[in-house]
Amino acid sequence: MVKPSKAAHRDDCVTLEQIPNIGPAMVEDLRLLGIRVPGELRGRDAFVLYQQLCAITEQRHDPCVLDTLMAAVDFMAGAAAAPWWHYTPQRKALYGSI
Repeated sequence: MVKPSKAAHRDDCVTLEQIPNIGPAMVEDLRLLGIRVPGELRGRDAFVLYQQLCAITEQRHDPCVLDTLMAAVDFMAGAAAAPWWHYTPQRKALYGSI
């Protein structure tokens, strides 16, 4: 289920806040990464974004941040909206304990 303020499809996203799973804190993280509009997530690698965020902030972020980035990148690639925690098994399979 998509919250009313969230976009149902990537083409409906005008602001970062409209991407499912993206709240105010993640919007700030995306801006730190130089991402200002949803379309800038298309074609990006969520793991690379996670690594860049850790480097920029000089701290290791919780792995759920990577799950959220995976959800956002997939959504902007055209996938259906899914809760970020649906990406946890995939993240663990791909990256182990980061």
